Amino acid sequence: MTEVVFVLLPRLHLLDLAGAAQVFSTAADVLPEGAYRLRYVAEALEVPTAQGVALRAETDWPRLGPGDLVMVPGWRSPGTAGGPRLSRAQERRLREHHEDGGTVASVCSGAFALGQAGLLDGRRCTTHHALQDELARRFPRASVVRDVLYTEDERVVTSAGIASGIDLALHLVAVRHGPAAAARVAREMVVFARRNGQEPQASAMLRHRSHLSDAVHRVQDRIDAEFAEPLRLADLAARSGLSQRTLTRQFGEATGLTPLRYQSLLRLERAEHLIGQGATVESAARAVGFADARMLRRLRAGR
Repeated sequence: MTEVVFVLLPRLHLLDLAGAAQVFSTAADVLPEGAYRLRYVAEALEVPTAQGVALRAETDWPRLGPGDLVMVPGWRSPGTAGGPRLSRAQERRLREHHEDGGTVASVCSGAFALGQAGLLDGRRCTTHHALQDELARRFPRASVVRDVLYTEDERVVTSAGIASGIDLALHLVAVRHGPAAAARVAREMVVFARRNGQEPQASAMLRHRSHLSDAVHRVQDRIDAEFAEPLRLADLAARSGLSQRTLTRQFGEATGLTPLRYQSLLRLERAEHLIGQGATVESAARAVGFADARMLRRLRAGR
């Protein structure tokens, strides 16, 4: 069971909290391996939000291990100088969790809380575009990265404004369970799954999921799970409940690709990962389902 602890500060934005919380809650519901328990802690039992509704929280922190996550949602403030601050006990909890091998994350202005705890020193980070200059001024030892959805540096993960907390949480699900699992959670939430804006391109599993065709999603689920295996168009069509011709047309309309091209992209991305980890082109090609390295070399050359 992975504990996901949200540290609630006064005037927090509901979507900063709810977006990320929904990702982990959905992961707990739809992933066999996604055992998450969400906890909400604060200095007081009732926490006012920027949107006017009060939230109930715990005042006692649960026992945490290295596999657990602590996240600080952002809050409403024209700047952050007069915004809420962590208590000394909360600062200590964040530092100790990170020192013990755990991950600490923030959404939007929550990055200032991580800075207050000393977790941004010497690390890349980001926040809402309107607050980036102030973050850099307040924490000059941090390396503020602009125009990205989120950053990750030594188990300190920060995201940009409000809805990017969903992207951050999906990224953490992908890291823990794989991109196919993150794509499944994103599909369940009916969101456009994005990856880190610093990456040269998004994972194909996520990049081509920004559509609402249930039949095509079912076929993608099959290809995602078995991309290294030979997959016949007839079998994929049977899974979708469509004819081969209709599936090919609808798949192209939804993704811009044929099912075979989508499978080849998944194979190529996995092979590139294996090569980056030290595998030879030949062994990577075999691992992802190619009969030999010739097709892999052609695909790599055509990127």
